[in-house]
Amino acid sequence: MEKRNKLLWVDDEIQFLKPHIIFLEKKGYAVKSVHSGEDAIELLKTEYFDIILLDEMMTGMDGLEALRNIKNIYPDIPVIMITKNEEEWLMDEAIASNIEHYLIKPVNPSQILMVCKNVLDSHQIIANRTSKEYLDIFNHINKKINLISSIDDWYEIYNTLTEWSIKFDSINNKGLYDIFKDQYKDANYHFCEYIQKNYLSWMNSNLNDNRPVFSHDIVKHSLVPKIKGGKKSILIILDCLRLDQWKILSHCLQSYFKIETDYYLSLLPTTTYFSRNAIFSGYIPLEAQKKYPEIWDDMSKDTYSYNAYEEVLFKNQLSELGVKDSTYYIKISNYKNGEKLSNKLNQYKNIDCIAIVINFIDILTHARLESKFIKEIVPDESAHRYIIKTWFENSWLFESLKTIANWDNRTIFITSDHGSTTATKPIVIRADRKTTKGIRYKVGNNLNVNSKDAMIIKNPEDYKLPKGPANHNYIVAKNNNYFIYPNSQNKFINLYQNSFQHGGISMDEMIVPFATLKSKI
Repeated sequence: MEKRNKLLWVDDEIQFLKPHIIFLEKKGYAVKSVHSGEDAIELLKTEYFDIILLDEMMTGMDGLEALRNIKNIYPDIPVIMITKNEEEWLMDEAIASNIEHYLIKPVNPSQILMVCKNVLDSHQIIANRTSKEYLDIFNHINKKINLISSIDDWYEIYNTLTEWSIKFDSINNKGLYDIFKDQYKDANYHFCEYIQKNYLSWMNSNLNDNRPVFSHDIVKHSLVPKIKGGKKSILIILDCLRLDQWKILSHCLQSYFKIETDYYLSLLPTTTYFSRNAIFSGYIPLEAQKKYPEIWDDMSKDTYSYNAYEEVLFKNQLSELGVKDSTYYIKISNYKNGEKLSNKLNQYKNIDCIAIVINFIDILTHARLESKFIKEIVPDESAHRYIIKTWFENSWLFESLKTIANWDNRTIFITSDHGSTTATKPIVIRADRKTTKGIRYKVGNNLNVNSKDAMIIKNPEDYKLPKGPANHNYIVAKNNNYFIYPNSQNKFINLYQNSFQHGGISMDEMIVPFATLKSKI
């Protein structure tokens, strides 16, 4: 039997409201009435109601006093105040006391019903409509997956899934959300198979062969044409930014910019070492190693050197592409440096091309693994989106972008080097001590794993990856898998289970947003 919403109506002239009460009861509400604020308080001590209609002008305890007492008992109970008084101070006082709505007398039954439905039923109405919409989308995505003809089809699917991932943040429907998660997982599985099938041929072709845009293409493909066309440009790389996170941030910027979001694929493995160096050098890793052997050798020594040469690589790439204009590069790893850049931003107004790397999201993603406190604050991907949005809204970056919106002749590009995914399935591998420590990819000698769990790259040069000693190979995790060693399995599972990781093959890691922002001001 469907639950009836319980309504308490508090009015010292309740006898005149009998027709209203009968109307509400016919509409499915269980209505109780009392004649005073005092009676309401006593009743609420023993009985809970879903909503309260409260008259403002009553003998004895008036409506505002009754409201304060009601909120002391049930702070979250929705209260609709009904009043003859249209004075602004009263409305302000009532709103300050957290009323849900107020109505001006005389009121008719339909008004009461509309407000009650809006307060109590709107969430369910929206949820029902959302369920129908999603089931339509569910069928569309499944059909789309079976008819994949290009990477653009995957971009469309992923875009739709991320939109629904955000929608589910505000929809309390566990059953529907479980269906969505299963579909997301299934889509990701098929995406991984698609990548594994096509990646080798892509690495041995060029853009003219109709392959996707990759990390090493974006400066040549998107940035340089703007510069040569006379547009001053700013390239902002938010390390580890995912599409769903970008959608949240873009909402904050819509008042200031016209925004177009395209996509590109991060190179494998999806890590800063490979993909971001490719962005700034314009070369896939094997080519970069050959062109800059000393730099690559130095970068490979430790994690602190992985991206130490981005400025040099960036300026060299622009020079090779015929761009001789003024450039500026800066990497922001903390709030202080960001504030410093923001405060002197106008000094760079006349520079033709600015590149800014921001590490906050990547730092947050990895800090969550290392800190139980942060894991409590950011328990899942929804919370991860929210904390990134909160950071952005209060950041020097947001303020800087609002400043830049007032600059003439400026195109801003916002992108990432890779995303991240939630690691959920441990895969045991055997490896020697020289094997890299990555959770989603490994580089070492004679590495082997079940091909359904990871892509095995036995000949790195074929995939345009740096080759090491004999028997040197790569394994790259697919779906939501992560690698653990046979020894101390429980320890590694406890550490890495449900952590945010990158380096592997998944939609969240590989499909990277590339947004173009043009000022509305």
